[in-house]
Formats: sequence, C-alpha cells, structure tokens
Amino acid sequence: MTTETIKYQRKELELKALLEITQAINENQSEVVLANIFKFTCLVHLNIKAMVLYVAKEGAFEKIIAHGVKSKVPQLIPLDDIISEKDSDQLRIELPDGYSFQDLETYLPVYHKDKMLAILFLKRKDLSQDLDLDFTQALTNILVVALENKRFARKQLQQEVLNREIAIASQVQQMLFPAELPFTDKLKAKVTYFPHSMVGGDYYDLIQRSKDEVFFCIADVSGKGFAAALLMSNFQATLRTLLRSDADLKMIVNQLNFTLFENTKGERFITFFLGYYNFKTNKFHYVNAGHNAPILCGNIPGKIELLNAGTTILGAFEKLPFLEIDEKENLKDFTIHLYTDGVTEATNEEGEEYGEDRLEDFVLKHLCVDPDDFHREFFKEMNDFSKDIPLRDDLTLLSLRFR
Repeated sequence: MTTETIKYQRKELELKALLEITQAINENQSEVVLANIFKFTCLVHLNIKAMVLYVAKEGAFEKIIAHGVKSKVPQLIPLDDIISEKDSDQLRIELPDGYSFQDLETYLPVYHKDKMLAILFLKRKDLSQDLDLDFTQALTNILVVALENKRFARKQLQQEVLNREIAIASQVQQMLFPAELPFTDKLKAKVTYFPHSMVGGDYYDLIQRSKDEVFFCIADVSGKGFAAALLMSNFQATLRTLLRSDADLKMIVNQLNFTLFENTKGERFITFFLGYYNFKTNKFHYVNAGHNAPILCGNIPGKIELLNAGTTILGAFEKLPFLEIDEKENLKDFTIHLYTDGVTEATNEEGEEYGEDRLEDFVLKHLCVDPDDFHREFFKEMNDFSKDIPLRDDLTLLSLRFR
C-alpha cells in the first residue's frame, strides 16, 4: 500500500469522524450521547487505542471519558494542580499517590483563547502509524465547545427559571403588605421598606378589626427568596384568619407557632411582634416573639419604653417554652416605632453598625412627632451615617401615631 493511499484512507476516516460528531451536535444530542459518539468515533476511525478526556468544570478538570486505561486515573484534577504553557503545549500535572497516566502515550490540551477547556490523553493502536494530532485536537475542540454551549444554555435556562421564581416571589410579597395605611387624626401610620434584594424576608401589617380596634405587627422570616416569601404568605394567611376570630393574643401566638413548626419542622423561624389597641378603652396589649423591641413614647413623659415582653422566636419549638402578654392602660396620645434588624445593622465606612443606642437616642430627640417628619429626619441621619454602604439585610421601619 502506497503512502498516498494510506494518507487518503486516513483522511477518509477523519472525515467520517468529523461527520459523525457534527451530525450528533446538529441533532442536539445530550452531553452523554455526544461524549459516547466522540469516544467511539476516535476508537473506530482514528488510530487511537486508549483515551481519557478531562473537561474544565468549576475550578477543576473532570473526567468524562475513559477507555482502555489500566492505570488508576483521577476523576477530578484541581485547576491548581495543573501548570500549562500554551505556547509550547506543555503541561505539568501533580497527581495524588497511586494515580498515573503511564498507560497513555501523549496528551492534547484544548484551548479557547487563553483558557484551557480540556485535556485529551491518548495511546495509538499502531505505534508504527502516525496520528494526526492537529485533527484530533480540532475534533476534541468541536466536542468541548458543544459541551460548553450545552452547559451555558442549561445555566441560562436555570437563571431564567430563577428570575421567574424571584419575580413571582416578589409579587407574592407585595401582596402581603397592606395596600394603604391609615393617615387620620385618630391614627397616622408611615412605613419605609427597603428590601435587600428583589425578595426580602420582612413583613408588616395593620388590620382594623372594628372602628375601635386595631392590630399591627412586624415580622422577619429566616432566609430569603421564593421559599421565604411562600412561608411568610402562609404565616400572614394564618394570622389574618385568627384576627377575624375572637382569639386573644395568647391563642393567636400559640397557633402561629404551632402552624409554623408543623410546616417547617423547626428548620425555619420567624421573629414577630403583635400589638393590639382599643381606642374605646385606651388599652394596649402586645406580645414580642424574639423580635427587635419596638419603641413606645408618650406613655411616660420625656421617656421611651422598649416593648420586650412576650416569648421566644416562632417556629423553633413545637410548644413555646414561655409566653407573657403585656398590657398598658390609659394610653391616649402615643407613638410606637416598629423596625427590623436592617435598621440597627446598617453599617458605615468603618464597618460600625448604627445600633440600637443611636436609634433610641434619635427617638428621644423626636418624641411623638408626626410619622412623616420622623421618617424624613431619621433616614437623613441614617444616610449621613452609612453614606453609600449597601444594606446587609432588609430594612423596615413602621411608625404609628395614636391620638
């Protein structure tokens, strides 16, 4: 057989190999199918007896093809264990004890620009015959790029699904908040809410059960995203159902805790504050379930009170270990500021938190002012403190002025 005949036959086999792999790519075959077609194409049409193909994936090279290898080869090669020189196609790989590529004859690194995408280790069937390394490298490149495109498309699809979930969760969360807050001579309410991301974990509400009775609350669910939004939606539905009944605060909190624990088995929790005021009797009742203590001003002239009484966080225990309902009488002209920890955990350029002390000092200097004025002045001070430092958590401030 002449040299020309051998070259012709080799080119014919290479064309068959190229045709088979490109046809599989055009048919949008799966990654597993593409890898298998590539393997059998190399073994049948090219002068290859044994091969191992590693493809770059998230800080390492992962073995996706291995055939005809007797020595023990690693499943993953960390990127830090490979030193490559693109200009000379030289590689130096550090392998753990017991691993080697001694069965294999040579290797072909596959690059895209300056990034190494894959490494093909191989051994010829017939050592007397040459192997067109350039063609084999090009064929490997075609496969690896196809695999990269598939991974990219999958990630893009996953991101689109995630974005849709986030958008839905954001809509769900917005529906939890009251569409309007009262702003009358009798009760003025003002809220400022800054979610850390599109979907936050804060919740606030105000429900007027009758012309003389009003419930108000603030809560912070552990976690973020779609699951947190759904959990808070379920929490709100349970709360509103209970508030439409004749249940007292003790029964409401116990039932909320039971429902939350039953749904999450103690893996999620909610900090929660619930207050109730009766304009006719001038009585105020509240329970604090592990939440930042709201600040009451107007009960004691010139002073503030922290509303701490209550219980622990909801959802951590099947049955609350203790529960205290606090009551204050003869409240006629007062203000309550409810907030989440995003307020006190806001930081400045030095990493210092705004803190509870600064918040309490600010309230002392602005006792029972109009809620709009309070929020305007407070967030001016907050911005002066934190400058352009981004929030680390959701921030909610709800101010209620009762007369």
